[in-house]
Amino acid sequence: MTFAIVFFGWIFSLCLHEFSHALAAYFGGDTTVKDKGYLTFNPLKYTHPLYSLVFPLLFLVMGGIGLPGGAVYIETWRLRSRTWRSAVSLAGPMANLLTGIVLALVLQFLSYDATDNNSPVPGIAFLALLQFSALMLNLIPLPPFDGYGILEPYLSIRTQEWIGSMRTYIMLAVFLALWYIPAVNDMFWTTVFRLSYAFGVPLEIAWEGFARFRFWSL
Repeated sequence: MTFAIVFFGWIFSLCLHEFSHALAAYFGGDTTVKDKGYLTFNPLKYTHPLYSLVFPLLFLVMGGIGLPGGAVYIETWRLRSRTWRSAVSLAGPMANLLTGIVLALVLQFLSYDATDNNSPVPGIAFLALLQFSALMLNLIPLPPFDGYGILEPYLSIRTQEWIGSMRTYIMLAVFLALWYIPAVNDMFWTTVFRLSYAFGVPLEIAWEGFARFRFWSL
């Protein structure tokens, strides 16, 4: 039950994340996203299923971090302004925030019995926690995350080109820091936990959901 809720719920949230980028782009002037099939919840329409589905699901199984996808191709030159470019990047994280809030609200109306292995509550709580982890990860103001996409339109062309040339190294450095530098890892997860708790996610039940999701490690 928990594995199914988290696995399929996470796929849905990945689709919602990408859909939100595309919807913002559509209203911002890039109407080609409709012809490309991005204004649907069909993950097969993404330009890079590996980055949008496989990698996020792999990270989920490995460590429970909400790695968002990033594979809708936006023709940014069609967007009407720098503000719209920022809005397109912001739309994805906001979809994760909204999903997390909705799941947290659902949890307020559900009772939980720890002896019930078929209870949906741990799975929903863990899925909500994942949304907030995806939000925080995606708001990192470095490429390839949406946080950088929000700022990029306001940087000089020279700065954009330099950062673009370092993109792969920056991404690798961020993930290595999150995994292998305790202070960075602690700061990230402390922020995620506090944000999740502030919106009403029961953290103990969420971790129970994490344990049940990774049933092979029990």
